[in-house]
Amino acid sequence: MILRTLLAASLMSAAAAPALAADPAPFTGNITLASDYKFRGFTQTRYQPTLQGGFDYASKSGFYVGNWNSNVEQSLYNGASLEMDVYGGYKGTAGTLSYDVGAIYYAYPGSTGVKIDNKEVYFGIGVGPVTAKLFYSVDDYFSTQALFKAGNPGKAGGSTKGTTYLDLAATHDLGGGWGANAHIGVLSLKNGVANGLIGNSVTDYKVGLTKDISGWVLGLSYLTTSKKNYFTTGALSGVTKTAGDARALVSLAKTF
Repeated sequence: MILRTLLAASLMSAAAAPALAADPAPFTGNITLASDYKFRGFTQTRYQPTLQGGFDYASKSGFYVGNWNSNVEQSLYNGASLEMDVYGGYKGTAGTLSYDVGAIYYAYPGSTGVKIDNKEVYFGIGVGPVTAKLFYSVDDYFSTQALFKAGNPGKAGGSTKGTTYLDLAATHDLGGGWGANAHIGVLSLKNGVANGLIGNSVTDYKVGLTKDISGWVLGLSYLTTSKKNYFTTGALSGVTKTAGDARALVSLAKTF
């Protein structure tokens, strides 16, 4: 999801708008090829390539709905090989301030045993190319507590409802089709330690460059985390012990 969000911002900054731009199309689609899928700092494909895509509908009134999909590593999601996100909300402006409020459901069809889906609501604000968005989990965060209880019979763990993720991002148009972007994300996992994790918070970082090539956006980014083996999606620790390692990521994206 991080990759999709930042690429969308890069796509917007990479193309210069004409003085009398036409109204944006209400329906848009997007596709991305990337060397890895990182979500909140952690690989979802075990550092293997990913194919991603989705579509969005945005009304003139500000309401929007959309869907986004990506392959994921089966061993991380109890046999599921696909992530399907459905979201909707409202975007508007107040003077120089932009805002975005909505909800998102992350689904992993085909998973067995504990179902690793997730539901969040979010609120974001922005000034120019700088945005801040807070996500709030309204359920067990990616089934963290349920997975802990399944692997530790007799132990209750602790509720992860109320887990938050703060996404701070910025983009900059360098001219000539070039763009730069940066991101800092802070996950505050409620009762993370009580559920067997190595801490209650983890921070991820990203810096990147993009280049618009005839409507396709080529991206190169560098991502890292404060806890390399911090496990947030319910996978076995042995599988994810290097999931947050610092890596470079190459991507090619297009919105149509």
